[in-house]
Amino acid sequence: MAHDHDHHDSLHDHSHTHGHAHGHAGHSHAPDSFGAAFAIGAALNTAFVIAELNFGYAANSLALISDAVHNLSDVVALLLAWGAAWLAARKPTERHTYGYRRASILAALFNAGLLLVAVGGIVVEAVNRLYAPAPVAGWTVVAVAALGVAINGGTALLFMRGRHGDLNVRGAYLHMAADAGVSLGVVVAALVIMWTGWLWLDPATSLVISAVVFWSGWGLARDSVNLALDGVPRGIELADVRIYLGGLEGVTEVHDLHIWAMSTNETALTAHLVRPGGHDDSFLHHVCEELAHRFSIHHATLQVEISAEVCRLAPEHVV
Repeated sequence: MAHDHDHHDSLHDHSHTHGHAHGHAGHSHAPDSFGAAFAIGAALNTAFVIAELNFGYAANSLALISDAVHNLSDVVALLLAWGAAWLAARKPTERHTYGYRRASILAALFNAGLLLVAVGGIVVEAVNRLYAPAPVAGWTVVAVAALGVAINGGTALLFMRGRHGDLNVRGAYLHMAADAGVSLGVVVAALVIMWTGWLWLDPATSLVISAVVFWSGWGLARDSVNLALDGVPRGIELADVRIYLGGLEGVTEVHDLHIWAMSTNETALTAHLVRPGGHDDSFLHHVCEELAHRFSIHHATLQVEISAEVCRLAPEHVV
């Protein structure tokens, strides 16, 4: 999907030429590409959670119940991400000139918190069960957990191709892939319990599940907080962008360079370029296309200044 660039030029105190270019290169948006994946994943996992809770209680398996709680948090996460993707696709308004793209960041942040809260509940129950192990209906656990491997593994495949381009899609992929691995661990633990009679292995498996969930939740929390605070998105190095812009023909200085996320899959940039020789439309078009191609920055606003008397909008130590 390619969009035209908009360019606006004006003079400021007869000393600076300002060129603003907003560039969009070919890229896909999660709302368009993964709506079906969110719907299928949420439906399958909702059905599985209900089955896992019922059979977990019937089999007296904390590992199965813990996995069900984890999967329930994933269902909520998928629904939130799906809703945020829908909001992000809505057009800008007079009040929200960027639209509702940042809803996807808020959803990722909430989902991370949900995962970490779920971990706490699982750990408390697992520790209690370690002190008082209980019998487990092994074959029931094996059958249900094996179904979880198939459902979670299949759902993860739905999100695999978008895991590098959108934080919510990456979160969905990581959750589903981790769930598949966790369910496989539950299968193995149940088989070992039936073979050895080690009842403590059920709560121990729950603790391992907690560690896996915490690891994925912490990474998602770290990245979503960074985006919520307008930090430079993962995978983009500010220094590399500065070097590229500073190396453009005729550019003698780069300042007021800022990079932040508009959503979980769209990145914006603003920068002032000192270029004494001025500029033309082809220069701005080329820079925006290169920013999109090299750094996946699809919303670039560039101000070109021809005077050495640069205007600085940010403190010296920030830029």
